[in-house]
Amino acid sequence: MCGIFGIFNHKDAANLTYLGLHALQHRGQESAGISSTDGVTITTHREMGLVSDIFDADVLQKLKGHAAIGHVRYSTAGSSNIGNAQPLSVEYSQGHLAIAHNGNLINAKIIKDELQNYGSIFQSTTDTEVIIHLIALSHEHSTLERFTSALSRVEGSYSLVLLNNKELIVARDPKGFRPLVLGKIKDSHVVSSESCAFDLIGARYMREVEPGEVIHIGHQGMKSYRPFKKVNPQYCIFEYIYFARPDSFMFGETVYSVRKDLGRQLAKDTHVDADMVMAIPDSGISAAIGYSQETGLPFELGLIRNHYVGRTFIEPEESIRHFGVKLKLNAIHDIVKGKRIIVIDDSIVRATTGRKIIKMLRQYGAKEIHFRVSAPPTTHPCFYGIDTPSRGELIASSHTVWEINKYLGSDSLRYLTRESLRKAVGKDNYTFCDACFSGVYPSKFPWDMELEQMELFSKR
Repeated sequence: MCGIFGIFNHKDAANLTYLGLHALQHRGQESAGISSTDGVTITTHREMGLVSDIFDADVLQKLKGHAAIGHVRYSTAGSSNIGNAQPLSVEYSQGHLAIAHNGNLINAKIIKDELQNYGSIFQSTTDTEVIIHLIALSHEHSTLERFTSALSRVEGSYSLVLLNNKELIVARDPKGFRPLVLGKIKDSHVVSSESCAFDLIGARYMREVEPGEVIHIGHQGMKSYRPFKKVNPQYCIFEYIYFARPDSFMFGETVYSVRKDLGRQLAKDTHVDADMVMAIPDSGISAAIGYSQETGLPFELGLIRNHYVGRTFIEPEESIRHFGVKLKLNAIHDIVKGKRIIVIDDSIVRATTGRKIIKMLRQYGAKEIHFRVSAPPTTHPCFYGIDTPSRGELIASSHTVWEINKYLGSDSLRYLTRESLRKAVGKDNYTFCDACFSGVYPSKFPWDMELEQMELFSKR
């Protein structure tokens, strides 16, 4: 649940990284940082907060150089504090480097314990620092070889950008859990978690960084390496359902078109007589449009979002999450009064938000409320970088659809099934990780750990 960006061989590297992070702000709101190099030194600026609050003209003026990497963070491993903000920047025996990471390493704690037993001292609690220590301890000669050697030790999900004074190195884990795309601005190479960042800075989309690919970018150009054994991809289906921006091109499709197809399939499976379709904004809008187009029912903006409030799903404090519902959304009285409404959302996690919204719609006179979800029930936590909580907090892990409907206060509740999800995505070969719905994880967890132990690890 983080966003990364990198650019090499551009005189405005830091400024373009700043803009790229702006486009990726939805991927993390806790902290942001940029590291840049002029070929001699690496300068890093990190703070807690939003990109626009952290970086002004004075700060960007200090981030000189032809290459830069950036990061926006939401913590899934490690506490939310400045020590865990990225990029992480260090000096070691081979020089200075900075690294930024989107993902979650499932064996980080095991490696960290091993390294600490040998005397390594960690400065943060983020799993990304494990990679830095493995690079520093490697006996390989080049930074590329050290980086590849370090990645051969870790398991889980990672999209990574590494910067030193001479090169930018990019990597994506062999299963390709987290997205990463490659682009160009004239002779400058650019990488980003999502293609929407390219649109903002005028970069041309080239392709995805392939699962298991390591890319070296230097003054001699770009070279691609495939150092790891090829395995079947396991792209994160939740990127399509919720997390990515609708205008991004991801896993071979535009996110907006996939979400509309989810809504169309939901309509085919679960339609009920009603007067209109409305979405819980913003993440439910694309699916609601697809539902409306499939059924012919009018799509109405029954709920209006205050865009100056962050996304409640990634707000880290429970108290703020609940308060945020009241700040974030309001219903249009004359649109919902006396109407039979189909309300579309992308997912239900704890159901507290949906319960409050339905209560609001009832107060404003809605006659019937039929809740539809463009994803299957979320029953299991994610250990690969999406902040779905422990099973005890996931309502669908312990309650039936009937019980959730009763808790929400809706007249009916239906989810998209896993089979219909696969159909809507429309791939001939379904290459997505849907462990949050199925409980079937594509990785064998270290030491055959029980899921309850893994849940504790993911919240450390």
